[in-house]
Order: sequence, then structure tokens, then C-alpha cells
Amino acid sequence: QVQLVESGGGLVQAGGSLRLSCTASGGIFTINVMGWYRQPPGKQRDLVATITRGGSINYADSVKGRFTISRDNTKNTIYLQMNSLKPEDTAVYYCNAVKIPGLPGKTDYWGQGTQVTVSS
Repeated sequence: QVQLVESGGGLVQAGGSLRLSCTASGGIFTINVMGWYRQPPGKQRDLVATITRGGSINYADSVKGRFTISRDNTKNTIYLQMNSLKPEDTAVYYCNAVKIPGLPGKTDYWGQGTQVTVSS
């Protein structure tokens, strides 16, 4: 099993920055993809950014040019650097991990979420 723990959320003014962190443990060598998703109040959970085992990165159009996903393999951690934040970025941000194809057990794992609130 994989455990994911997010941190770094908080309250920030529009135009400001935050950096989220997600640390994985308990089966890290089974992970193929990690990423960030977010769920605004009353809306569905949507993809923000992903990074694969091989280093391929994808972003949602809404965050391109403002957010950066990165990883530190020595710490089993991924980050989401969020710049030029807008009120529409307000959401609970979740870390996600998907295992290598063909392995037994659960397909994916989720962290507990961290709240990001951007004031107008």
C-alpha cells in the first residue's frame, strides 16, 4: 500500500504564491504516475498536473504558465509551485499516485487533501 501526505495549503491573496508538497511512503517503488488534483466547492475533482515515472509532465490548461510540478526522488516527494494565484484556484488540492500497470492491489491512491484559499 501507498500512503500520501500533502502539506503547504493555506490562505493567500490573489497574485501570491504557495508551494504544496506530497510525500509518498509504504510502496513507493510501485508508483508509475503522481499528480495533483483539485476540487473547488460544489464542483468535481479535476486534474491539475501529473508527472510520470519517466519524468513526463502534463498540465491542465487552466494552470499552464502559472503552476509547476516537480519531484525530489531522494525525499519521495512531489511539489506543486503555484504562482499568480487567482480566486478561481480556491479548492482542496489532492495528491494522487497510480501504480505500475499489471501489479496487484489498488490501482490508485489519494492523500487527505490540503485547502488552498485565494482571496480577491
